[in-house]
Amino acid sequence: MITWKDVINYSVNGNPTPDYRVEKTEAQWRAVLTDEQFRITRKKGTEMAGTGALCSVHEAGKYNCVCCQAPLFDSSIKFNSSSGWPSFTQPIKPNAIKYEKDTSFGMVRVEIMCNTCDSHLGHVFPDGPEPSGLRYCVNSESLVLQKESSTT
Repeated sequence: MITWKDVINYSVNGNPTPDYRVEKTEAQWRAVLTDEQFRITRKKGTEMAGTGALCSVHEAGKYNCVCCQAPLFDSSIKFNSSSGWPSFTQPIKPNAIKYEKDTSFGMVRVEIMCNTCDSHLGHVFPDGPEPSGLRYCVNSESLVLQKESSTT
C-alpha cells in the first residue's frame, strides 16, 4: 500500500519504473484526444469541480488513462470525497502513477500523472480515508472507465 511518505519520496527521489512507455508528438496526441482532454492531460489543465462525467459513476471496472489506456485505478477503491472530482485511495499498482512536486498557483502539492505516458491526472492529498489516508483527486477527462463485463 502506498502511503503519504511514499508519495513524497517518489516526488523527491524519482518514480517507480513503468511497465512500458507510450510517447507521441503533440500533433499525435491532438489527433486522438478531444480539445478538453488535450488541455487537461497534455497541458496540465483542470476541469471545474463537479462537472466531470465520472464524478458520480460507481460501476465496477478499471479506470484507464484516456491517452494511452494504461490501467490506473480500480472502481473498488473509488470513494465519494465531496471534492467535485473522482477520488481514489490507491493506484491499481505502485508503478501506475508518477508523482511530481507542483508549486503552481502559490501552493505546494503533489501532481499525479500516468507513469506510462506522462498524462496529467490531477493531484494526491493526505486527507483520504484509512487505511492509506490518501485521496487521489483525478480529472474525469483524463480517465476512461473500462466496465467489467457481466457473465451470465
